[in-house]
Amino acid sequence: MNNLAESAGHATVSVAAILAETAAKMPQKTAIIVGDQSITYAQLWTETKSYAGGLDALGIRAGDPVAILIPNVADFPRVYYAVLALGGIVVPIHALLKAEEIAFVLKDSGARLLVCSAPLLGEGAKGAALIGIDVVSLMVPSVVPEDAPAALLDALAFDRLEDVAASATPIVTYLPRQPDDTATILYTSGTTGAPKGAEGSHFSLVEQTSTLLLGTFDLTAADTILGCLPLFHTFGQTCVLNTGFRAGATIVLMPKFDGTAALSLIQEHGCTLFFGVPTMYMVLLSALNGATGISSKLRYGVSGGAALPVAIIDRFREAFGIEIHEGYGLTETSPVACFNQRGMEPRAGTIGTPIWGVDVEIADAEIEGAIQLLPRGELGEIVIRGHNLMKGYLNRPDDTAEAIVDGWFRTGDLGTKDEEDYIRILDRKKDMILRNGYNVYPREVEEVLAKHPGVAMAAVYGVAHELHGQEIVGAVVLVADSEVTPEELIAFAREHVAPYKYPREIQVLSALPMGPSGKVLKRELVAAYNPAPAAPAG
Repeated sequence: MNNLAESAGHATVSVAAILAETAAKMPQKTAIIVGDQSITYAQLWTETKSYAGGLDALGIRAGDPVAILIPNVADFPRVYYAVLALGGIVVPIHALLKAEEIAFVLKDSGARLLVCSAPLLGEGAKGAALIGIDVVSLMVPSVVPEDAPAALLDALAFDRLEDVAASATPIVTYLPRQPDDTATILYTSGTTGAPKGAEGSHFSLVEQTSTLLLGTFDLTAADTILGCLPLFHTFGQTCVLNTGFRAGATIVLMPKFDGTAALSLIQEHGCTLFFGVPTMYMVLLSALNGATGISSKLRYGVSGGAALPVAIIDRFREAFGIEIHEGYGLTETSPVACFNQRGMEPRAGTIGTPIWGVDVEIADAEIEGAIQLLPRGELGEIVIRGHNLMKGYLNRPDDTAEAIVDGWFRTGDLGTKDEEDYIRILDRKKDMILRNGYNVYPREVEEVLAKHPGVAMAAVYGVAHELHGQEIVGAVVLVADSEVTPEELIAFAREHVAPYKYPREIQVLSALPMGPSGKVLKRELVAAYNPAPAAPAG
């Protein structure tokens, strides 16, 4: 009987080849711009090989998980590809997590080491200490004055990866891996329980870049991408970093997203592509403060991560004169499954059509143990299969079996598919509101609220109600200087949706609670919900 290696065949692949091969073909092309730093592909690969030598000296071997807690700076790709070049497994940690949450990821993934940047050492080091794993620092100054802040002095307790790498022997090249070997473990947001680690294979991640460049995106070495999406998240990591580097594009990194700063970078560096989640587009529009006809080199925008209201697409087109191409995917699907592909007119309100080699269908959402596909046009659960699927959830066979049924990944999203293969999302199964026995899909109501000129952002959610089962509540952030009242917004919504759908209450907030990937955390809105006082009788 063949052993596992023989049965898997002899093909090899590595995500690290993305940087290595572009560096060989375009050595002097600018790979990254961060602040006043401009780094070529050759320089970045040389620094990556040096970091890999340092990690090797620290005992990291093929198959070892290495956690990285690094913002959007040049050290993220250096460490990311260094770990992969050694045959290790990258475990990116969300930059906003607290010590206990970091400790969970470290323990659950079996991480051998945490590579942590100086700005994030406060929580990172505490998290590592909770489970007793080693930490190596980055970006800590080599010389620190005695009167420096305590946090900076504490950082001196850890070895600096820069020093370790300087005294180690750089690797020569990356270690080839088998296609099904795990490359990354990305943790889901845990909206329905403890976070789960989705294992992404080298094959799925590399094939994703191939498919995106085949015709899904219009992306070449001539492009400059504004990299404001967090690289620890699958959207930024795959669509911006891996696909951008595979094409030989230049990525302008933003350590922290800010609308005004983003507009400045777009102008300064002549950015041609903008990748963002819906809230980023809303913030950019707010930063414009009503200006239109903006002069820029932007060719188009890409949106994903959540539904983008059509009103925002229209406003962005008016301001920048470009289209936003909306797509769809999840951590478990590497991530892209559908996209309003370049070369075809984007259809606002849809997530486009399935990308090459990926099947996206609609299944009966009520059948748990099997997949029963529904006819075109019927509402059901979006299910996906193809080369982009994860290997499974790390050490969670029951969760994997529940998520992947008959070879299809169950997304938990409700939608429809038309005769031309365009897919629309109505909502998350668990976000759907049931009022008086009627299904209310929050996204539909959010689309309406977003059309009001006084609304910058909107989220709609359900709260428990004795009489109706659930009641509909809206939370909005107003545009600057808007004086629209909650009552006016309720009336506006009532004009545009059926009587059972409009929000009976709207709360005006200064900001919506956001997760690290830019999604609105509706569970926090529900938890913080404080009913408005009843109007006096009479």
